[in-house]
Amino acid sequence: MASFRYSLAMFILMAVIGAGDAGNVTYDGRSLIIDGQHKILFSGSIHYPRSTPQMWPSLIAKAKSGGIDVIDTYVFWNIHEPQQGQFDFSGRRDIVRFIKEIQAQGLYVCLRIGPFIQGEWSYGGLPFWLHNVKGIVFRTDNEPFKYHMKRYAQMIVQLMKSENLYASQGGPIILSQIENEYGMVARAFRLEGKSYVKWAANMAVELETGVPWVMCKQDDAPDPLINACNGRQCGETFKGPNSPNKPAIWTENWTSFYQTYGEEPLIRSAEDIAFQVALFIAKNGSFVNYYMYHGGTNFGRNASQFVTSSYYDQAPLDEYGLLRQPKWGHLKELHAAIKLCERPLLSGLRTAIPIGKLQTAFVFGKNADLCAALLVNQDKNDSTVQFLDSSYLLSPNSISVLPDCKNVAFNTAKVNAQYNTRRREPRQNLSSSHMWEVFTETVPSYSETSIRSESLLEHLNTTQDTSDYLWQIFRFQQSEPAASILKVNHIGHVLHAFVNGRLIGSMHGAFKAQKFLLEKNVSLINGTNSIALLSVMVGLPNSGAHLERRVGGSRSVKIWNGKYALYFNKYAWGYQVGLHGEQVHVYTDNGAAKVKWKQYRDYNSQPLTWYKASFDTPEGKDPVALNLGSMGKGEAWVNGQSIGRYWVSFHTSKGSPSQIWYHIPRSFLKPKSNSLVIFEEEREGNPLGITIDTVSVTEVCGHVSNSYPPPVIFWKRKSHKRNEHRHRKHRYDMRPKVQLQCSNGRKISKVLFASFGTPNGNCWSYSVGKCHSPKSLAVIQKACLSKSRCSVPVWSKTFGGDSCPHSVKSLLVHAQCS
Repeated sequence: MASFRYSLAMFILMAVIGAGDAGNVTYDGRSLIIDGQHKILFSGSIHYPRSTPQMWPSLIAKAKSGGIDVIDTYVFWNIHEPQQGQFDFSGRRDIVRFIKEIQAQGLYVCLRIGPFIQGEWSYGGLPFWLHNVKGIVFRTDNEPFKYHMKRYAQMIVQLMKSENLYASQGGPIILSQIENEYGMVARAFRLEGKSYVKWAANMAVELETGVPWVMCKQDDAPDPLINACNGRQCGETFKGPNSPNKPAIWTENWTSFYQTYGEEPLIRSAEDIAFQVALFIAKNGSFVNYYMYHGGTNFGRNASQFVTSSYYDQAPLDEYGLLRQPKWGHLKELHAAIKLCERPLLSGLRTAIPIGKLQTAFVFGKNADLCAALLVNQDKNDSTVQFLDSSYLLSPNSISVLPDCKNVAFNTAKVNAQYNTRRREPRQNLSSSHMWEVFTETVPSYSETSIRSESLLEHLNTTQDTSDYLWQIFRFQQSEPAASILKVNHIGHVLHAFVNGRLIGSMHGAFKAQKFLLEKNVSLINGTNSIALLSVMVGLPNSGAHLERRVGGSRSVKIWNGKYALYFNKYAWGYQVGLHGEQVHVYTDNGAAKVKWKQYRDYNSQPLTWYKASFDTPEGKDPVALNLGSMGKGEAWVNGQSIGRYWVSFHTSKGSPSQIWYHIPRSFLKPKSNSLVIFEEEREGNPLGITIDTVSVTEVCGHVSNSYPPPVIFWKRKSHKRNEHRHRKHRYDMRPKVQLQCSNGRKISKVLFASFGTPNGNCWSYSVGKCHSPKSLAVIQKACLSKSRCSVPVWSKTFGGDSCPHSVKSLLVHAQCS
């Protein structure tokens, strides 16, 4: 069989042609077709409100450099229409600016309009005012809901059309999504759910965007909409398109998972992600979107219930926009290898050949000159297989990519990319009591409440999502002092109980167990006793059927006085929405002047306290983070902008907080005297432990074996006319390499470890093995010191010869960037 390799130059040229300004977009059973060309596309989710306009160019550029063709985003209804008929597209909400930046960098856009998006976003992206529409039932064949959904979808589509952003207008949007994972709730709505899906599909088509529409997790997506897969293993679980004329699309490949307070982060390896992507491609997949490629930050109160402010920090681009290695680099290699195979992959000819019990060769192409193969090993052990008269050793649970059906360009289990670690460096300590001022909320009395009811009111219906906080207050007469027990059944997130102005206890639920019973001993006085319950929501629900019916707050209240129980479910209650500090916007300069602050040094720690200090912006360009490890639960603002809720006191099963550091985008900051305001719910919070930190990558590491394929970028076409010098250089290039790179202007300042031979361990726990070249450190120092990047082949000649010729050699290098 004649072998070939596609040239890298041709690969880059094909990737660039038509990008950004798409033109005509259609599809068939193989892929999306853009301006007459079938495409294999890699997409990455980046949500515009979870970052800042100042971050967008860098995030998009890093995605493009990682081999991403398409940027995918939801459209967030509740931030664009917070009040019915009042629209906002400013700042982080400027979706047009975001899409135009994507276009300027030559990438496509997948626009997921929803308008229900879930996305761990408050109320699934639906504006809360929709909850109050008479007779409404969300996401079913309900006229009020369909009216508002259609009106909103029409508005977004018209906005895109007015800016010429659809591919049919020469813009970058090549794909749109209506609804989101409706298959998860369809059963609850039965026949009305089926008719709603058909209505939504027809409504979308009638908007005439000129680009295809998809429905994810919707196996029966009506024609012409494309059904798509969401999940971590769509290479194995996706049933496929529901029509032979539709392509296989993966709208959400979860690169990790969202994290909730009280739970450990879910870590997904680069190898596992790459395996599933390659398997999806092997089974005729042609569009893969990483959810998330950059997660970002849930600023303000936008996170859904119990979800941390940091969102998908384990994505290829972390919360701050730094490269998460080796995930980013390994996927970049995968994308480049698949693009080398693009012509045979899209030729329309595919054959699956068993090459072992758990091994399969997926072969694409028409002949030897147009042939690519993906060799899949689903065994947990190494496996040697025969394919087209050649022998291949397949790593466990791996896929080897052969762009010419002969040579391995990439293996999903062999990571050529470097590893890195983040470092957070304190740049300013706020440890002096002179730096802080405090203002404490007073517990309101019944007479100060603005809402009255003869029964317990539901939390969300009362607050209308204007605040996380709702005071529920009642008073009653006690004829004599008594030791009693207060019992409150609560559905929600947090409850603080005060008796006669004094905190007697707090309790909270968890993401998977939101109901709880607060039961506390109380001392009642002779006369009028005041019971104040502060009900707290930590985000609104974001998923499930009948979202409009969800409830929260106290469900029953009783006091046992030792003789009998007093029930207060049907009683004279007073309610107050929000906190005084919220009402006056105490986190702004104008609002701060409306309350009386005290110096911290004169303060005894109390719950429900506002803290205020100022700090200067750290020098440099590294991202900035607020270390709140000494605090309890609350929310933080910098220069009047909320950087999100925090809940440091809610520990995981391993005894650590789910999140300590909170991102402060540099665009929020001034050079000097930045205002920091923190609302702390709990008594134990200590602001003197807070620091202003910077976040950077200060250490890099590579660990590559000589059994690995060379970096994909070194693949070049063989030439029989190549002169001897070029031939030697080609052989040099086609060796596996350790490649290291520092970021943000840093250079390699120190080699912490280097060993060529058989080093033990991995990048973060290593030692010299039985076979070790004594020249290892000197070779690496010469190649890498004082450079921002370096590349060293895993080759015995590089290190002065082979002292153990019968061993597989590895090179492990750990270096410091400064």
